[in-house]
Amino acid sequence: MNISMYQASAPRFVNTLRNLSAILDKAQAHVDAKKIDPAALTHFRLYPDMLPMKRQVQIACDTAKGAVARLAGVDIPKHEDTEETFADLKARIAKTIAFVETITPGQIEGCEDRNIHLKLGTREVDWKGMQYLLGFALPNFYFHVATAYDILRHNGVEIGKRDYIGNP
Repeated sequence: MNISMYQASAPRFVNTLRNLSAILDKAQAHVDAKKIDPAALTHFRLYPDMLPMKRQVQIACDTAKGAVARLAGVDIPKHEDTEETFADLKARIAKTIAFVETITPGQIEGCEDRNIHLKLGTREVDWKGMQYLLGFALPNFYFHVATAYDILRHNGVEIGKRDYIGNP
């Protein structure tokens, strides 16, 4: 049995984004219980040259919607980066999930050799579909989700590996 490009992408993104949304619920409960300004967490960075937690969530969402759109050969929806609160970030996740769920297996299957061109800052890169998904999109997505998780965990939000992995 082979795993399909669709199964390796869209459902994985959706599952992990749902887990991230549930983690943000726990973060909101944490700040409410401890009477902490939520911005202390949404703006927190693990190190000064790293992006804040809210940006980690935004990039995870952008990676998920960008990956499935590129693999399916459709336009990537634009989401403004204006989120400040946990509710805003959860809404961003919900919009991303809604878009990813519009993509059908038929749109992605067979895209292993599709040319994917990406501009990353000042450089431009070209990949084939499978190389892009497995070598860039999935690692980048999980990096940003894990970093958001780590920021929240570092700040005392009671979450664990079970929250991150959820029910795959």
